[in-house]
Amino acid sequence: MDLFNQVKFLLKKEVLLEWRSKYAFNGVLLYVVSTVFVCYIAFNLSPGFVGSAGYPIVWNVLFWIILLFASVNAIAKSFMQESSSRLLYYYTIASAKAIILAKIIYNCLLMMLLSTLALLVYLLFFKNTLGDPLYYFLSVLSGSISFSMVFTMLSAIASKAGNNGTLMAILCFPIIIPVILILVRFSKNAMDGIERSASMHDIIVLAAINIIVVATSLVLFPYLWRD
Repeated sequence: MDLFNQVKFLLKKEVLLEWRSKYAFNGVLLYVVSTVFVCYIAFNLSPGFVGSAGYPIVWNVLFWIILLFASVNAIAKSFMQESSSRLLYYYTIASAKAIILAKIIYNCLLMMLLSTLALLVYLLFFKNTLGDPLYYFLSVLSGSISFSMVFTMLSAIASKAGNNGTLMAILCFPIIIPVILILVRFSKNAMDGIERSASMHDIIVLAAINIIVVATSLVLFPYLWRD
């Protein structure tokens, strides 16, 4: 079976398992809704803050914090929750590259759906300050894809190190911080309605980071898988 067909069948397996249990989806959706509601209550306890100059900045940063932790909850355990017997079975029927690609694609699709729902819930509770809603939505999708790729790769590494959550946190920090900084700047430009060409550099850098992460995963994961 070639790589494309292996990825297709593994991706179908991931979707079917999630559709039957809905564990990750329901858990993260509950986290997003409850966190947004708590933030909404906190904002209402500060009269006049919604109309202040600092409100758009807090609005943007708070959304990315919520989305970051939602990504961790949804994706960080994508390999850690796999049993050793299931991983051994995968080893006999598919290549390592097909497994990591299927995980990355599935996690990207899951996070794109969750981030879209999170943005809708966020806009429902908080005053809309978006100057360019379509471009802001593009930044949210870009961020969900970047988070998915980074956390999937690091989850695979941590799972081969005895499911060490501390190791994953240490590995995540130097990679995810530049991504967050780029996303906050990209989304702030969209929020302020700045000309779209001003964010092209951020889009190119994000795309480059994603390509590097995928390429690194394809190179390193076969060696991790062999162990």
